[in-house]
Amino acid sequence: MGMQKPPGLKLVDENLRRIDGRRLDELRPIKMKVGVLNRADGSAYVEWGKNKILVAVYGPRELHPRYMQDPTKAVVRARYNMAPFSTEERVKPGPTRRSVEISKLIAEMFSGIIFIEEFPRSAIDIFIEVLQADAGTRTAGITAASLALADAGIPMRGLVTACAAGKIDGYVVLDLNKEEDNYGEADMPMAMLVKENRIVYWQMDGQMTEEEVRTAMKMVKDACEKIYEMQKEALKRKYVDLEGL
Repeated sequence: MGMQKPPGLKLVDENLRRIDGRRLDELRPIKMKVGVLNRADGSAYVEWGKNKILVAVYGPRELHPRYMQDPTKAVVRARYNMAPFSTEERVKPGPTRRSVEISKLIAEMFSGIIFIEEFPRSAIDIFIEVLQADAGTRTAGITAASLALADAGIPMRGLVTACAAGKIDGYVVLDLNKEEDNYGEADMPMAMLVKENRIVYWQMDGQMTEEEVRTAMKMVKDACEKIYEMQKEALKRKYVDLEGL
């Protein structure tokens, strides 16, 4: 976001098509699979455009060391990590300031979604591994984490669905890719409980007018409704596959 755009690069053409051919309000292709890791309590794999994200969930399990336990509820911990090979420039292994911040925000968000009071003294661990990155890894990671938690059978208020909108070449667009994210004017990731029509996570980098923010929010809400249906399908598919064993 905010990198100097190369001269002559048009992110939106005169037919209102973006550099990858999408319309302004069009999502990238999304694939979801649930139950991909045998040793995790719950897991999910999501391909979203060129993003490839794997999530494992462990718990609820007894939290060690014991002094970290909460006698009234479970502690939700999240680790969002970019694999060293996930981008063109090799990512330095280990946590960065960005990954630590995103991990903390995701843990806090899911603490308000999971019925944590049902699991005192426990830990619920969410590991989000970005295997390949192409902008929007945070929203794809949240969407995948929600599936992995559901796969683990952890009771929640509902599935969390996330997507981003932003602004490029003066236009509000849905689901930015890498070039759009790098050279655009704004990026607004958002997560929702679609069932309750409630926003549970919202952030913005860059600048948009009040009217543009409203347009972006409407775009994201509409997109989240579509993605929510995909999440439900992915969960159903797993159980249909199991019945066929």
